[in-house]
Amino acid sequence: MEPEEKPITALLFDYGGVLAEEGFHKGLAEIARRQGLDPRRLPEAGMDAIYDSGYVTGRGTEAEFWRLLKARTGLEGDEARLREEILQRFRLRPEMLALVDELRSRGFRVAILSDQTDWLDRLEARDRFFHHFHRVFNSHHLGMGKRNPRIFRVVACRMGVEPGEVLFVDDSPGNVERTRRAGMRALRFENPEALREALDRLLPRWSPAAV
Repeated sequence: MEPEEKPITALLFDYGGVLAEEGFHKGLAEIARRQGLDPRRLPEAGMDAIYDSGYVTGRGTEAEFWRLLKARTGLEGDEARLREEILQRFRLRPEMLALVDELRSRGFRVAILSDQTDWLDRLEARDRFFHHFHRVFNSHHLGMGKRNPRIFRVVACRMGVEPGEVLFVDDSPGNVERTRRAGMRALRFENPEALREALDRLLPRWSPAAV
């Protein structure tokens, strides 16, 4: 007999690609096109470099990240300008913040879980969105990222819930799979409309019919 699933009481949201437009990949792809580099390879190399430099987990610096990425790919340019090409493309989706506010008003705990650097703090200073959430979990401050399955249990513990009570929304198939292996439920984000439809199925208290 299968154990009964716990009711979902908390939701985690990825930042880039879910709450906001994805800036890292789009920014690096545009930089690659301008410099005659491969717009598919540079974002992938960027993800590896941001991990390998330790920047995403707070064990390395931004300068070390750019130095490593430049050495591996031939990327050139002023680091502040390269950073701005990325950060300007992270644009919050108002409909997602409205969804978060609705969930919070109905008693769900809501939090961000993002593989981000201290850039997320810059984005908060620019856009002021942290207050929509009970907690913000940033790999740069946690000392671990979503490539480490342990992060999901750590976050659940800090939120005061069991992993089985958490639903994580992320746009990365790999992160969704790791989340599920850690005992959480997960949805791969496609667009806000599809997410609302999925929540209507998963959360009886969320469905308008239950209000």
